[in-house]
Amino acid sequence: MKFSAREAGRKWPSGGRSRDQWAMVTLAVVLMASPAALAATKIPLPSPRPAAAPAPDINQAGSDAPPVAGEPPEPLPPSACRLALTDAVAIAPSIPAIKGPGACGGDDLVRLEAVVLPDGGRVPVKPAATLRCTMASAIADWIRSDMAPLAEGLGSRVSELDNFDSFECRGRNRVAGAKLSEHGKANALDVRAVKLANGQAIALTDRNVPRELREKVLNSVCGRFTTVLGPGSDGYHEDHIHLDLAERHNGYRICHWEVYDPATSLQRQAPLPAPVQAAPEPAAPAEGVPLPRNRPPSAKIADTSAKASSSGSASTSPTVSKPSRPSSTKHAKRKRKRHNDLPPFFRHLFD
Repeated sequence: MKFSAREAGRKWPSGGRSRDQWAMVTLAVVLMASPAALAATKIPLPSPRPAAAPAPDINQAGSDAPPVAGEPPEPLPPSACRLALTDAVAIAPSIPAIKGPGACGGDDLVRLEAVVLPDGGRVPVKPAATLRCTMASAIADWIRSDMAPLAEGLGSRVSELDNFDSFECRGRNRVAGAKLSEHGKANALDVRAVKLANGQAIALTDRNVPRELREKVLNSVCGRFTTVLGPGSDGYHEDHIHLDLAERHNGYRICHWEVYDPATSLQRQAPLPAPVQAAPEPAAPAEGVPLPRNRPPSAKIADTSAKASSSGSASTSPTVSKPSRPSSTKHAKRKRKRHNDLPPFFRHLFD
């Protein structure tokens, strides 16, 4: 029997597979194998979260655990100034630090309420001053070492310190936009007077206080504070003394306080000259009454001569100078000249 392969496929379809069928089988096998291949591929996973740290034991002594959020930080240890400013020197309790507004405020602040003298007596600061510890310590040393002996020399003792201004967040001299004042840093104190137990007061800017006494106070404060401003400095310190401990380059210090002498500083005004009174106006004459004519000048001269001669001796007769009369010749010339001014037909009437 003769037949080709092509014909054999048509005659016996049940015994073999076509090319299309084999392609379908191959595709099915590939699709079935793809999930297994993908599963065999390892995909990197994120690292696992670490285990939570154990809670610190708050009962364990000496624990270095960090502070819990929301709790205030532990206070700083006291400064050397705070340790030295004891109750035997001043009554100055510590107060919290002031932050702002702006650059105002500071750390290591105290409220200076009183200065304790070496004999135990207290000098109240009225009102209490908010200052840095270093400034409060300088004020206490000034009262204890300088002002207390000065008061004893006057036969009394210091009883009160008049505080005009301490901490205040402001510019210099309260000028808007000016550089921050030392008052804004709690590093300055304005003093008006030091009061004594006998009722008197050392008013630092009072020109009636003895000049020698005010000069002693001037030398005292200028030796202790880096800035001293008073009368004559800038026009803003005429009624008080400004004291501060500002730090400047090369330790530069300012001491500007003019201690005026009472005789020249009062600036008494000379009495104003009396106003010139205007001459009284003559009374208006009654209607219909004529006023007298003014006296001629010759009569006034005669009266003046008579008054001058009357002050001499009584035996001497007064001499009155009379104006000399013009001679007849001059009179004739003057008359003839006056007639020449007339028309010709009138001249013969006056000749």
